[in-house]
Order: sequence, then structure tokens, then C-alpha cells
Amino acid sequence: MNRNETVLDHPASTDAPWSMHEITRLTGTTSRTLRHYDQIGLLEPSRIGSNGYRYYDGEALVRLQRILLLRDLGLGLGTIAEVLDRSRDEATALRAHLELLHQERDRLDRQIESVRTTVMKREGGEELMAEEMFDGFDHTRYKNEVEQRWGRDAYAKSDAWWRSLSDSEKKAFQQRQSAIGADYARAATQGLDPGDERVRAISARHHEWLGVASNEVSRGYFLGLADMYVADDRFAANYGGTEGATFVRDAMRAYAEGATFSGE
Repeated sequence: MNRNETVLDHPASTDAPWSMHEITRLTGTTSRTLRHYDQIGLLEPSRIGSNGYRYYDGEALVRLQRILLLRDLGLGLGTIAEVLDRSRDEATALRAHLELLHQERDRLDRQIESVRTTVMKREGGEELMAEEMFDGFDHTRYKNEVEQRWGRDAYAKSDAWWRSLSDSEKKAFQQRQSAIGADYARAATQGLDPGDERVRAISARHHEWLGVASNEVSRGYFLGLADMYVADDRFAANYGGTEGATFVRDAMRAYAEGATFSGE
């Protein structure tokens, strides 16, 4: 079951309070994380029993679901708090987010089919068509999504940067990402520790690569991406599945401990 669907799709009523243990079991979120959310005012328990146990009602569950959704998008906790404070209408916000998820799934499905077609034609010696090869790679399809999350200026800068690149520069940018992924996989196969200096060097390249399109790679954004690679099976597939994505996440976390990010 997808973590993002767990809370609202569980057959039990959300009217009755849910214990912290039940929440951690269903969502994969740790009790330490829930306590941290409480400490920073992001998610408070609905009540605390005389035995010290924390309980969450339906309203808290919906808020937690939104937090998990936004975390999977790579947003930091500070940004998530701002988003939740701005959008008081939870139903409308969730419907908008659901639409974004559908759009992302559609884009990934089209990319999968595009790559499958390329492989089949290459193996069969057929002529490749650019329209087929790059279906699903058009970043402008997500103009509204980017503007909603980060504002019009963020999209305008990203779009202007991408359009300023030549075809060879765009290809080189994508190849850099592929090389980084391959080096992560090689390090994991060799049994290197995620904190090994050789792995840190790969993560440094990863950090630098992310900064090519935007000079503002915050610690929260970097770590949010790391978590997303593991949380979403579609992204984990880019690193050979959950095991590979977990190695990348741990490597990024180890690197982040001593690295400097935008705004620091």
C-alpha cells in the first residue's frame, strides 16, 4: 500500500482517536518524527492520555497526510508549515495535490513508454523519431505545478535557464545525472559505507548538479529529495529499487552533515 494513501483509505473510522503506535505502523513514520513535529508546532496530538500516550483524531490524520505528501515532494518542514498555514481549505488543497500526483504519474508513464520504444527500435535497427524519444520530457507541462509550489519567479528562472541551453548542453546535463546514479550503484555494489569519502565525493557532485539549474539548493530540499527517492517506488526505480535508493539517501544524509547549503 502506498504510504500517501494509507491514512485516509484505512477502513477504520478516523473519528476515533488513533494512538501514536498505530500511526507509525500505518505510515512508516517514526515516533521520534511525530514528537519532533509536535515540538516545532507542525502536528500536535489531539490529546495526551494520563499514561503519556499520544492520540490523533481525524483532523490530525488529514494534516499528517498532507505533511507526508509535501515531504515526498522535497519540501522542508519550514516550507510545509507555511503551505499548511496558507491553505486552510484541506479538501481543496488535497484535490489539487491529487491532480498533481496524477499528472506526475502520467508523465512517468509516458517517459517509460518513450524509453521502451527507443530500446525496441535500437535493438531492431529501426529509425528513431525525436517525437517518440522525448515524449514525457517536456518540463513546461509542469508550469502551473512549479508556480503553485515555489512561485512564478521560480518557474520563470528555471524555464529561462533550460531554454538557454543548446541541445548538446541539455543532453550533457542529463548525462551527468545518469553518471552520478551509476557511480552510486557502483559504490553500493563495492560495499562502501554511505559515509565513505569516495561516496561523499559522489554526493558532492550530486549537490553540484542540482545547483546547476538553481543556485538555491537548501539543506531541507536536498534531504527532502533523499527521502523521496526511498518513499516513492517510481523514483527508487531510478536507483535499482528500494535497496539502491536507500543507499543513495543514506549517502546524501552523510554528505549533508558536513556540507554547506544555500541560506546557511
